[in-house]
Amino acid sequence: METTTESFRTPAGITLGLEHFGDPAAPLVLLAGAPTMLSWPDALCETLARRGRHVVRYDLRDAGASTSGDPESPDYTLRDLADDAAALARGLDDLPAHLGGIGISGMVAQVAALDHPDAFSALTLAGTRPVAPGPVDADLPDHDARTMERMFALPMPDWSDRDAVAAFAAAHAEILGNDPAAARTTAARVVDRTPSADPAAGRANQLGMVFAALDCTPRWRERLAELAVPTLVVHGRRDPFFPVGNGEALAREIPDAQLHVLDRAATAIPDDLTDEVAAVMLAR
Repeated sequence: METTTESFRTPAGITLGLEHFGDPAAPLVLLAGAPTMLSWPDALCETLARRGRHVVRYDLRDAGASTSGDPESPDYTLRDLADDAAALARGLDDLPAHLGGIGISGMVAQVAALDHPDAFSALTLAGTRPVAPGPVDADLPDHDARTMERMFALPMPDWSDRDAVAAFAAAHAEILGNDPAAARTTAARVVDRTPSADPAAGRANQLGMVFAALDCTPRWRERLAELAVPTLVVHGRRDPFFPVGNGEALAREIPDAQLHVLDRAATAIPDDLTDEVAAVMLAR
């Protein structure tokens, strides 16, 4: 499928790198990266476009082709990222968009829909949770301890070495329960799209570690009952990073939300499940 890449400048002066799939006149599905746009599989974007949607996936700040500063000391907050999503939705279409967030960008999507309800017509939250990075609420399952131990035991690669970064991503994916070959390919593409050779930029693009330094206050979980748009919660049954109980909590606390569990998935959406995910997204 033919795609186009471009950049979008928000009213706040932030440049967001993005990629279009499908007919620009069709209803908009906006997919926030986690942190890069490649967190959303090509196959899912293409399937949604074939089914009559204009799909736009984009890089968060400090990722891909978007505005980048010092990812170890970001000068923006989670709410600034939510504002970016709303500005992009309004700039791309006169009508509200279906907003998707996956993993860390699922947090962005929740806050964006709460703070800018007029900008969004539907919400898809994939593999995420209702609280910020850091200590988790007592009623939510935290990261699987053994998985985290194994991930932190991996030596950091030379972020300027494309092959080393791809091998690291494959090992990381295997620990999480994702497809190592797919992760290797995607990581190499992320390297190719990373404009800076700075090690902090490479790590931010691959791991999204910038979120550990973001100001994510105030909390938003207690506001989830305010959401009035159709919401789909997609979660991998085998997700050890944000275990499925986090998705179940989101579905309970967001009015009329639908929970769709992918029994064979971990943190990533496998290509062979993109038809299934597209179908439930478009049913909202």
